[in-house]
Amino acid sequence: MPARAITRRRALVILASTLAFPVMRAAAAEQTFEWRGTALGADARLLLRAESRQRAGEAIAACVAEIERLEQIFSLYRSSSELSGLNRDGKLASPSQDMVRLLHLSREMNRITGGLFDPTVQPLWELYADWYAGDPAREAPPGEVVAEARTRVGISKVRLETAGGIACDPGTRLTLNGIAQGYITDRVAELLRLRGWRHVLIDLGEVRALDGRPDGGAWQVGIREGGLTLPLSDAALATSSGDGLRLGHSGRITHIFNPLTGHSPSLWRSVTAGHASAAVADALSTAALAAAPDHLARIVGAQDGVRIWATRPDNTVAHYDS
Repeated sequence: MPARAITRRRALVILASTLAFPVMRAAAAEQTFEWRGTALGADARLLLRAESRQRAGEAIAACVAEIERLEQIFSLYRSSSELSGLNRDGKLASPSQDMVRLLHLSREMNRITGGLFDPTVQPLWELYADWYAGDPAREAPPGEVVAEARTRVGISKVRLETAGGIACDPGTRLTLNGIAQGYITDRVAELLRLRGWRHVLIDLGEVRALDGRPDGGAWQVGIREGGLTLPLSDAALATSSGDGLRLGHSGRITHIFNPLTGHSPSLWRSVTAGHASAAVADALSTAALAAAPDHLARIVGAQDGVRIWATRPDNTVAHYDS
């Protein structure tokens, strides 16, 4: 498959959290129901307990409909999505509230991470994907070529206008793959919570738990790099890794880019972030891959309830806790 056809989100899911679901003892009337499907082109999974197949089916159908609705807003590869329209036309006259809300959150995460989270890195992805598409063995693009692409990168080049529209500078394009999967996960969690569901585990590339397990314990989430197993209750975990997709024969260029340099970071093999919000955890894990240890400590200290596990190339792990 050509590199361009693989989204960064899909590549991350290859190395995303693996889940170990324990055998649960619950009321005899309850059964465990599991749904498997796709979200933004990646494997998705939902685990819940209900007293009837009908109730579980109704909840799952509502979740699938919500995922589909949000994909039609945030998908990078659906030509009819809001994001595709914004990238194609440079503006959206009447964006959805979800798009506006996610762009506001993206601005906040850009501020918190000192510019390391930036959804306008799409021109860098396009540069490198096109550069290696014809000849994976060629040298990396020259500095001036990377510098030119970086002139189209920067969250300030996306404007939320007073009339309610969104406009981008010429040549600026967005990918929301580093935050949208978390946002969709949060929306599904909120939908289920409003319907009275508890003890639910949602895996749409990022993992979020409503409460803990029915037996009172925490869910256990395994992280492949570093051999970590982390407890999760009423919170979210997100993992990012450059290993999901590498461009060119050298392996030095990945699907993740530091928007401040235009190059792929290599300090950490993977980063897992924990937060009450899957969208926040998603953005933090993406940005943290490009953060030096002192910068990573500042990012974690910038808000409450953040935990980060950063795996070095030798598989040792640095842990940061706010």
